[in-house]
Amino acid sequence: MIGIRELRADLAAHVRRAAGGETTVISIAGTPSAALTPLAMSDEPVGDAHLSSLVASGAVIAPRRSDGRVADGTVTTWANVRLDRLLREIRG
Repeated sequence: MIGIRELRADLAAHVRRAAGGETTVISIAGTPSAALTPLAMSDEPVGDAHLSSLVASGAVIAPRRSDGRVADGTVTTWANVRLDRLLREIRG
């Protein structure tokens, strides 16, 4: 376990260790707060593997769209806009 200050001081070395398979627990004020871990080695693309683990843990709901299509372009928005109002405007 390392403190956040130590992590900031030598971030590159800790990321290299994670890439090599080592997990590092990061603490803030002596309390374990996060973990720096290697990416899962699987046949799934990295983003898909991460999404699968988030769905399995219940942190997110699986996307309804399964065709892999991504929305066309980006949407310009303003700061402090409620998401429900933005979606209502986009969806019509």
